[in-house]
Amino acid sequence: MNLNDIWILLTAIAVALVCAIPGTFLVLRRMSMVGDAISHAVLPGIVIAFMISGSRNSMVMLPGAAAAGMFVAMTIEWLQKKLKVRNDAAIGLVYTLLFAVGVIMVSAFTAQTDLDQDCVLYGEIAYVPFDLFFISDEVFLPRQLLISSTLLILMLFVLVRGYRGLYLSTFDPGYAMSIGVSVAFWHYVLMGMVSLATVVSFESVGAILVVALLSGPAASAEKKKKSLKRMILLAALFGIAAAILGYFIAMWLNASIAGSIAMCTGVVYFLSLLVKKLLKPA
Repeated sequence: MNLNDIWILLTAIAVALVCAIPGTFLVLRRMSMVGDAISHAVLPGIVIAFMISGSRNSMVMLPGAAAAGMFVAMTIEWLQKKLKVRNDAAIGLVYTLLFAVGVIMVSAFTAQTDLDQDCVLYGEIAYVPFDLFFISDEVFLPRQLLISSTLLILMLFVLVRGYRGLYLSTFDPGYAMSIGVSVAFWHYVLMGMVSLATVVSFESVGAILVVALLSGPAASAEKKKKSLKRMILLAALFGIAAAILGYFIAMWLNASIAGSIAMCTGVVYFLSLLVKKLLKPA
C-alpha cells in the first residue's frame, strides 16, 4: 500500500466511526431511513448556498446543506406529531419533495455552471488524496480526513456529555419526561448529529455509502447487543471491518470503493445473523 491508499482507507474508517454513533440511535429508534432522506433532501440547501455565494467550495455549501438537513428532520417530526402522519410516510414525502425541488433548482438556476446532482450528492473516495490541507510546507492531510476526524471528535464529545439524555429518550421517553429530561431536545440533538454526519461525509464517500454506514453496522450490532455502550462499540468495529474489507475487495476487483464498502456492510450484517443463529441455544 502506498500513502494514497492509506489516506483513502483512513478516511473510510473515519466516516464509518462518525456514522456509527448516530446510526446506533437511529436503528434503536427505528429511524434508519432518516439518513437516506437527509442525504438526498439537502440538495435545495446546497443550491441556495451556491446561488448566494457563487462558489462550489464545499465549506461554503456545508452550512446550506446542514440547514437543509435540520429542516428535513424538523419537518418529518412536525408531520408525525402535528398531522399524525406515519413515520415512513413522512420520511417518503419530505425526501421525495425536497429532492425533486433540488433537481428543479439545479436545472433552472445553475444550467450555465458545472453544478449537478451527481457532483453535489455523490462523492468519490478515490479522490481524497488529491484534495489536501497544508498545515505547513511539509505537513499536510487530506481535507476530507481532517474534516471527518474533527467531526468524530465532536460526535464523541456529544455522546459522552449527552449519554444520559440520549439513552433515556431512546429507551424510555415516558420516564425521561417524568424526571424532567427533554425528549424533544435530545431528538433534535440526534437529528443534528445525523445531519452533520450525512452532509460532511457524502462529499467524500457518496450518499449511498453514508446511508449504508449509518444503518448496516448498527443493525449488525443490534443482533448482539447487551448494553448501549457495547452496541455502539460493536457498530464502530463492524463499520471499520466493512471499510477495510470493502477497500481491499475494490482493489482486487478494480471496482468502486464506496460500492464495495456498502456491499460489505450488508455482508457483515448477514454474517452477524448467521452467527447469532448458530450460537442460539437449541
